Amino acid sequence: MNDKPNQLLLATSLPAPCQRSGVLRMKKRTKRVIVVSVCLLGAALVLLNVLAYNHAYAMMHFTPQGARTREPERLAGLAKFKVLIAGVNIPRPKSDVQPSAVDPNCRVLLIGEPDGVRLEAWYCDRGSNTPLVILFHGYSAAKSSLSDEAKTFLALGASVLLVDFRGSGGSSESYTTIGVRESEDVAAVARYAQKHLQHSRMIYFGQSMGAVAILRAIREGEVSPDAVILEAVFDTMLNTVRNRFASMRVPSFPSAQLLVLWGGWQWHFNGFRHNPVDYAAHLRCPALFMHGSDDPRATLEEGRRVFDAASGEKTFVTFQNTAHHAYMVVHRVEWTEAVAKIIKKTENNGVHGRLASSPP
Repeated sequence: MNDKPNQLLLATSLPAPCQRSGVLRMKKRTKRVIVVSVCLLGAALVLLNVLAYNHAYAMMHFTPQGARTREPERLAGLAKFKVLIAGVNIPRPKSDVQPSAVDPNCRVLLIGEPDGVRLEAWYCDRGSNTPLVILFHGYSAAKSSLSDEAKTFLALGASVLLVDFRGSGGSSESYTTIGVRESEDVAAVARYAQKHLQHSRMIYFGQSMGAVAILRAIREGEVSPDAVILEAVFDTMLNTVRNRFASMRVPSFPSAQLLVLWGGWQWHFNGFRHNPVDYAAHLRCPALFMHGSDDPRATLEEGRRVFDAASGEKTFVTFQNTAHHAYMVVHRVEWTEAVAKIIKKTENNGVHGRLASSPP
């Protein structure tokens, strides 16, 4: 009977070393879990950055062949998964359309740039006393995609110059920078037109990326048009990339940020500062902004932000029930009325003075 307290004390004191051993084992397991988790997290971050780098490269480098990836809002199931893992495939934009499809007197011009880039353009001349509308296409398109718009401008009494950005159509190179280097193309074409084409007024027309390139060229102080017509312009590079993820109904963070980071790194510019909403503050000439109400890639709100940031005379036209498409095809009457007004406005504002300042 007297041994029971001692037996109880022994029972309660014996497990102490076992408890310490258990604590040590738990600490080791926790450390292993932390190390493995950190390694897995690091591997996931590396993989995510590799995928983002490859995605950015695919979006900004055209391939020589292959089927083009469908629009992000039309992807589903396995096709969506494949794009998220392998990226898009965008063949180099080209067309078999001839300049005569725009006008029988339309001819080809080749415009060189200091960095060796060569641009191809179609020129339809209605006389030096007519305004020259210079047309710049959107992302992964070519000048032939603007044939209908060009015909309408001709019918309104203007001359037209349709331009292939670098990487597209008849121009050299096989890449795009979503409006950054393309702004240099805008400036090169403007210098050529001022020196060689001799028109009383110049109006720049741009769709999506073309509109962005125009605004950036104006911000850089390299061009001074009499008016601009801007369709479907996005407000920031980051937002337009986010919109592509939203169109596929997948989260954009942090993939959108990484795409902008690596895309800019590949072409030596800060993608987070490639923002048309900032460029628009330098706009001084009359401006016509046009936007589709249901645009999933450059939303109506984003287009409004750019419009609000612009200075000078400006007009905003919204086309209802319209996505990221050429507005003239679906809303021909309203579109024609809007562009006719801004052409008339440049006539009322007088000659910009290019003829007087151009070399003989």
